[in-house]
Amino acid sequence: MKINRPLVRGRFLRRYKRFFADIELDSGDVLTVHCPNSGSMKGCAIEGAWAWISDSENPKRKLRYTLEIIEHKDEKICVNTQRPNGLVEEAIMSGVIQELNGYETIKREVRYGDENSRIDLLLSTGDSMCFVEVKNVTLPGENGLVRFPDSVTTRGTKHLRELMTMIKAGHRSVLVFCVSRTEAQEFAPAADIDPIYAETLIKAHKMGVEVIAYRLEIELPTLKIKTRIPVNLDL
Repeated sequence: MKINRPLVRGRFLRRYKRFFADIELDSGDVLTVHCPNSGSMKGCAIEGAWAWISDSENPKRKLRYTLEIIEHKDEKICVNTQRPNGLVEEAIMSGVIQELNGYETIKREVRYGDENSRIDLLLSTGDSMCFVEVKNVTLPGENGLVRFPDSVTTRGTKHLRELMTMIKAGHRSVLVFCVSRTEAQEFAPAADIDPIYAETLIKAHKMGVEVIAYRLEIELPTLKIKTRIPVNLDL
């Protein structure tokens, strides 16, 4: 995936009101930009870190620029949570995510389940269906570990219940953690932050929901899923 808008580099100053961030340019000017991330951004919102913002080139837009990447200690982190679904779809279509090869069609945002949800990606061949949920992972741990979630996510827990419902109905369910830190080596759930999500994830996995994690490679302006990393559910 290529970011098809001009990229501007600056210094991250702060994130506030959830969807706003201030970025200082080399000129000293400070821009308020859109921050498309509903999580806590713990371990990402680092004052003074390099930040890459995309320019919509639309002067009429309330916030012309969008925060895309944070760069800290030679590691790039994609904090734009609108990117992972497209990245995973692209990786499936190109054969990178081999576990999801072989389906004839891919649809996005299809309604499903018992709790009025939309699945990120629905793969199908004839009557065979595979429900794919995608989560963006940016929370750092120690020694290359990355974790999810970075804040309590009742919505994420609901999605796990929906995936289990699809398993009970005889379909395939896959949870793909899109690991958006370029130095990540292993994934684990953040049980200390959201124990209910972690417990539900383990339950879903035991029921048959497949859990895989793939790491991004970021060579701006290009982002792509490249490497599968281990998933550790032994809490």
